[in-house]
Order: sequence, then structure tokens, then C-alpha cells
Amino acid sequence: MSNQPALSTAGLGLRSPHVGEVIASRPAVEWWEVHSENYFGGGEPIAALERIRADYPLSLHGVGLGLGSVDPLDPHHLAQLKQLIARVQPALISEHLCWNRDHGRFFNDLLPVPRLEGALALLASRIDQVQTTLGRRILIENVSTYVAFQNETCTEAELMAELVTRTGCGVLLDVNNLFVNTLNLGTDPLAEIARIPLGCVGEIHVAGFEYVEGCAIDTHGAPVCPEVWLLLDAALKRFGPVPVLLERDTNLPSLPELLDEYRQLSMHIARAHTEPALQAEALSC
Repeated sequence: MSNQPALSTAGLGLRSPHVGEVIASRPAVEWWEVHSENYFGGGEPIAALERIRADYPLSLHGVGLGLGSVDPLDPHHLAQLKQLIARVQPALISEHLCWNRDHGRFFNDLLPVPRLEGALALLASRIDQVQTTLGRRILIENVSTYVAFQNETCTEAELMAELVTRTGCGVLLDVNNLFVNTLNLGTDPLAEIARIPLGCVGEIHVAGFEYVEGCAIDTHGAPVCPEVWLLLDAALKRFGPVPVLLERDTNLPSLPELLDEYRQLSMHIARAHTEPALQAEALSC
């Protein structure tokens, strides 16, 4: 098993109901991404992941570290992540730009970091701590947001760009999250893409959202919508042939159905690299 392999163009999120079938059938997927926390510790889950890693590159995607929390980072969580990295040697490691801890309480949500005075310094110090502990560069992912904060000093993309400069981290650009924020808050997704520096995007996510009581929610429970495909095109035109992941977490289809969606992603990426650049007006919402 080679160390830290480079990822090819299209990847797929691996979810537990499909693990056994993936091991048995070895489908034509270029690489898989898993949620890091699902494989902390020993037992059958990590043994199965090691069998998959023997045939495919992996990307580790964290959902529980909470980089933006005022509470200190959980040292046990970091230690488990470091052990997992040593076992499976992932090509990429990513975390959400969010917070989830306050005075010892843990929230099972990806809560957006208010972009107020002090946020940049806090996030930079936490990213430095993680990268130093792991001995690896991490990617930070933009999140879906359902409320706006007053007196914010920058956009999310501007914050990420500054964190890249200060810490040397990279960016995981989730274009579905960009579109959800557009629907809910009126943000400009193309302007956000333009604010992210060239050369720092190490991975892109696409997924589907659903409406709940009139609010667009990033459920990863539906096929990718046309507007998100257009945002993917715009991101690929700006950042080049970056690995792109298809996420699906709820309303999980059978593996053959999911592979059909994956093949759609592969074909879309191929077209995006040959067609002319998008016009901004094509992304009217």
C-alpha cells in the first residue's frame, strides 16, 4: 500500500451500508472519502476500511473537530485522528470551518463561525495546532449557513483565503454549500469562488439539498441540482482539474444507483474541461 497517493478526478462518499458490497464487488470508483470519526478505534469498521484502502486511495473528512470552537480542541479526538492517518495513509485530510463546543458541551452540528474580530486569530491558531500535531496539511471546508450575523468583517471565502496565507492549509470548496447560502442568504457564489486564491483548492464537493419549511437545507439527500453543476463548472474553470467528490448521506440509494450518479459526475467533469467558461448570468437563481 503506497503512502499518500494522489487522487484522480472523481470520488464518491463511502457510507456504511455500502462497505460490504464495495469490498465484494470493487466498483470502478477512482477514490473514496469517509468521515474520519466513523473509523476511530479498532474493530471491524477500521479492518474493512483497510481492505478498501488496499484497492483505492482514500480521503478523510472530519465532522467533529470543531476548529472554530472557543473551547480547546479535544486532544483525544486529535490523537485518534493521527492514529487513523497512520493506518490508512489518506491522500487528503479535511475539516469543516465550524464550531461545535462551548463550556464543555458538544453540539452535533456544523455551526458557522461568526466572522467577527478575533475569529481569524482563533482559527489560525487551531489550524496550526492540528497541522503540527498531524504532521500533515489539512483542507478547510466552507459550510452551509442558515442565519446571517451582524457586523461581519469579511465573507467566508475572504476568511478562508487569509487562513491559507497564515497557516499554509488548503481549501475544500463545497459548491452545494455555496448554493444553499445563496438561496437562504442571497450571497453571490461566483464572487465567493473568485475570492479564493488559485492553487489552494485541494478538493471540491458536490451534493444535493432539500427544502424544509421554505429553507434550503444541506441534507445530502437528493441528486445534484443544475445550479450546483454550473457552480462546479465555474470552480473547475478557475482552479483546474481538482478532485471532485459526490456526497450522499440521507435517502441513500442502492450502490448501483449511486454509481450511476457517480458516472454522471465523471462525465460532467470531462465536459467542464473542454467547454467554454461560464457566463455569470447562467447562474440566476
